[in-house]
Amino acid sequence: MPRPRQALLTRDRIVAMALALIDADGLAALSTRRLAAALGVQGPSLYNHFATKDAILDAVADSVTATVDTGWFNRHDWREALRRWAWSYREALAAHPNVVPYLAQGPGRRPAALAMADAVYGGLVRAGWPPARATHIGAALRYFVAGSALGSFARGFVEDPELYAAHYPHLTQAHRLAGRQRSVDEGAFALGLDALLHGLAAEYQRTVGPLAPLEPAGGSE
Repeated sequence: MPRPRQALLTRDRIVAMALALIDADGLAALSTRRLAAALGVQGPSLYNHFATKDAILDAVADSVTATVDTGWFNRHDWREALRRWAWSYREALAAHPNVVPYLAQGPGRRPAALAMADAVYGGLVRAGWPPARATHIGAALRYFVAGSALGSFARGFVEDPELYAAHYPHLTQAHRLAGRQRSVDEGAFALGLDALLHGLAAEYQRTVGPLAPLEPAGGSE
């Protein structure tokens, strides 16, 4: 009886397995030896596809960035485009928080990361923002989104009402936060993003020119 053929080792398989290992155990736990074992191959086989471990990490990080939708900048006013891009970016990072510290190092030579930076910067400059300010805005949004994806504010509070009641009179309901993680964390992100966008709109009108009223948000297109 013929032996079953081993699945072909490809760059996509390597990246997917590396991401799964990072999701499960963190960046520090990833090694080429462990990755090769998970794929059922010998370590040197990986080097037929990636020259170094850092090259694998670059590809993993870029696979996450590639899921972010930047097409809004071709279809919407810059304010609405920033909003929708920020939510898409947060969703991508929040799905893989263990990768965020590596992504936070910057785009490097990663194609999807550079394409995202180009789309955001280009959309802002086309909207009339001076190039330096467009750079600042892209950086500010990136700091905000990455920070929100690194961890959960709500889950940072233990479910121990006696702890808060005894020592922290303004936190008597803090033990409830962990059970409301999604509403707390998403509500905080929405509030912060609104504040950023309102501030940017005021800055635009002060330094660039008047803004047309935004059309009511409706749907994804």
